[in-house]
Order: sequence, then C-alpha cells, then structure tokens
Amino acid sequence: MTFAEKVIQFNKQLDFTGTLPPGINILNPFKENPQANIIMEQFYSKYYNDDNKRHLIVGINPGRFGGGVTGIPFTDSKRLKSVCHINYEGKETHEPSSVFVYEVIEAFGGPEEFYKHIYINSMCPLGFTASTKDGKEINYNYYDSKELTAAVYDFMVENIQKQIDLGIYTDTCFCFGTGKNEKFLRKLNDEKGFFKNIVALEHPRFIMQYKAKTKQQYIDKYIAAFHAAI
Repeated sequence: MTFAEKVIQFNKQLDFTGTLPPGINILNPFKENPQANIIMEQFYSKYYNDDNKRHLIVGINPGRFGGGVTGIPFTDSKRLKSVCHINYEGKETHEPSSVFVYEVIEAFGGPEEFYKHIYINSMCPLGFTASTKDGKEINYNYYDSKELTAAVYDFMVENIQKQIDLGIYTDTCFCFGTGKNEKFLRKLNDEKGFFKNIVALEHPRFIMQYKAKTKQQYIDKYIAAFHAAI
C-alpha cells in the first residue's frame, strides 16, 4: 500500500467508542461529513501517493474550522481550494492556524515539496467541542480537563502507534505547542519510547494570536527545524 492508501484507511477507521465527560462532544468529520472523506482521499492521493517515509508533526486535536471540516489537519477550506486546488462545497472556513501553516509550507517550497517529507496529525486525531452557557459551540482540547484526558488517553496512545506504522521516522518528531501539548507528549514518550527526539515549536494559533508582527521569525524557525531533521 502507498502512504496515501494507509492514511485513508487510518482515517476511515477512526471511531471513539468510549465515554466522554458531560458536555463534551466528539468531532469526527469522517463519520459526520461525507464530503470530508472525498476531500481527504483527494488530498492524500495527490501529495502522498508513494512509499516514502515522513516525519510527523503532532498537533493538539482538530478544530471546527480546519481539520474538523476538511478532514486534513491544519487545512481550512480556503487553503484547501486556493493552495491545494481541491474542491470544497459549502460555507468557507478560515482558521488562523491554517494560514500560518500554509505560509510555512510556501516558504518550504510549496505543498508538493513539504508533504513529500512531512505528515501532520494531532495528539488526538479527532476533535472535541463543548457548549457554553449561552449555547455556543466552541473548540475543546484534550488537555482542557483531566477527565477528558483520562477518557481519551488509550485512544491517543493507540493512534500515535498506528500513525507511526504508516511509515513515520522515529528519530525526530515535531510538536506543535510548547506548553501543555509538549508536556503531555514528552511524558508519554518517556513512557512509551515512540521517538528518539521531540522538537517543540510554538503553536500556529499562538503565533497568529500573540506574535503576528514577528511571525516571519517563527516561519524561519520552523523551516530551520525541518531542514535539520530532514
């Protein structure tokens, strides 16, 4: 099987069957949105149709406007259409993290070159939402409550291993997030020995929200880190 075929198969089998804490819902585009399956098959067939191994970037978990819609981590519908040239029908979504990631991809040499070396996913490959007091749905992260972390712990461990088995180099893993996501991944890696080295990079959302004026410095940092490992 090609790398693409393995990823497509992996995505289609994703299903959390455990019990989540009250008020928390799972976000699974592959079960909830038929278009996501079509999009992700086109995407991975376009950029991963080979037998090459890749280095893994581990994010937190998909959000409502990026991977939660398209099925592709850190790829909102705008970047899907304008950069990847893959059709999307429906309300356009804009995710700041996706904007930054695709600026990094452009600086690396474009999506064909970038995805030849890098595979992006998340600590938890499915996302979460919660409802506010006024009924608004918001993104929720796996580490936002100890109860949720405990509920999905085995699911996350299982799926990190499954993704390594797709054809992932284990010498260096990249982590998006230098706070809670990095702390969790390092602790888990100490226990499981998934990777020899973890390189943590500031999360794209953090950069866009708090460091936008100096984002070129972070783009340069990302590129240098990738080239050092690849």
